[in-house]
Amino acid sequence: MFGYINADLRQLSDEDRKTYQSFYCGLCRQLGKKASFKGQMLLNYDLCFLSILLHSLYEPELDCNDFHCLIHPLKTKHGYTSKAIEYAADMDIILSYHSLLDNFKDDHSKISGMAANLLKKDYERIKVNYPRQTAAIESYIAKLYVAEAKKETNIDVVSSYTGEMLGELFNWQDDTWSKTLHCMGYYMGKFIYIIDAYDDLKKDEKTGSYNPLLPLKKESPKEFETFVRINLTSLMAECAKSFERLPIVENAEILRNIIYSGVWTRYEYLQLKEKKKDNTPKENR
Repeated sequence: MFGYINADLRQLSDEDRKTYQSFYCGLCRQLGKKASFKGQMLLNYDLCFLSILLHSLYEPELDCNDFHCLIHPLKTKHGYTSKAIEYAADMDIILSYHSLLDNFKDDHSKISGMAANLLKKDYERIKVNYPRQTAAIESYIAKLYVAEAKKETNIDVVSSYTGEMLGELFNWQDDTWSKTLHCMGYYMGKFIYIIDAYDDLKKDEKTGSYNPLLPLKKESPKEFETFVRINLTSLMAECAKSFERLPIVENAEILRNIIYSGVWTRYEYLQLKEKKKDNTPKENR
């Protein structure tokens, strides 16, 4: 489901692009430290955004290390380390654990099942340190199973489950900024759920899998695209309002790049792909 909260690298300055990459590499290294190489396979853009957001708000001590990675062995990479990045790595692991379990239950994927089993000890360790966050994810998974079982068609209700869960993960310290961070995560979570459902439409239509957007598309095909666009826009507008309430100065342009531009890259790609398909002669499809 996750992986939609990307930076629009085309719009970043060279300096900000390097900073973003250092957070990304830093998160990757933390995943390696916490869960070895299997942890690094879970690297997620959404959690990179969270690491930048929380670090920029709370400003914990930041270290930068030079290193060589397996993927780019000939290049010297730069990775940040901070308490916020460590937290984001933990949240990445517990989210990935449940995602792998979900794949195993839905698709009977042995690989997903084995990967989840390898992460179980890491999950239990993190659960001790962050019981509120792990409880939020477990509640979210349970609610989604019920919604899928009864084929819930109210997209606002179903997407709110992801929103509530992500709101809890955004709320790192449960302090003065907890409500604003929760609100920001809530609307971003709803955005993620809807764009993921939109991304999966064609696949789910073919396989008959549950997707709460399918009934809406069938009922009002002409208005459907407008409905999706308006909903996504309004959700990110609310997310942006919460962000602008936070006293963030450092890395603010990177965060704004992601919120106002980067999150739309996948949607724009899907729109462009559909437009090209419509302009392709039927005999060439």
